[in-house]
Amino acid sequence: MLKTSAKKLTCAAMFTAMSLVIGIFCKNFMNFGGGLFRVTFENLPIILAGIYLGSVAGGLVGCASDLISYVLSSQIYPPNFIVTFGAVTIGVVSGVVARYVIKKQGYAQIIVSALTAHLIGSVIIKSAGLYVFYGIAVLWRVPLYFVIASVEIIIMCLLYRNTNFRNLVNGFNATGGNRDLRKGS
Repeated sequence: MLKTSAKKLTCAAMFTAMSLVIGIFCKNFMNFGGGLFRVTFENLPIILAGIYLGSVAGGLVGCASDLISYVLSSQIYPPNFIVTFGAVTIGVVSGVVARYVIKKQGYAQIIVSALTAHLIGSVIIKSAGLYVFYGIAVLWRVPLYFVIASVEIIIMCLLYRNTNFRNLVNGFNATGGNRDLRKGS
């Protein structure tokens, strides 16, 4: 139990760090229109955390990565906790869908979990939070979210094809037995 908890914590920290690095890179080099049209794939590790570590871990990774990203950025406006809630929702929803809706690991689980998480967390909640800063112009981000979600889903499916990645997230032990991290075994 302790070994699995340490492994989950380590994986959650890794997903948080990945989200931060991806987010900072994209915010600096793929930012158009003063932040209104920002192409970023920082939700990809949050969704992976939700799917493979569970909804609580996914929500915590989303919260930590968004808040730490805000602290590390050079933003002059106050934190937008609606956007933070959107990041949390992305992790939670992807975990709930993977655990209770599409239980069998595979491409369907990745696609449905990611699409649902992006629809609720990015398109609805984050758009509402960004409306505070950008007003009605935020509606132009909605099609961008669908493009970003599609690219993230393709990347996750390509990762899932890799045996080493599947072994990592499923927590194969030294004897080769499969210990699914979501089930806490």
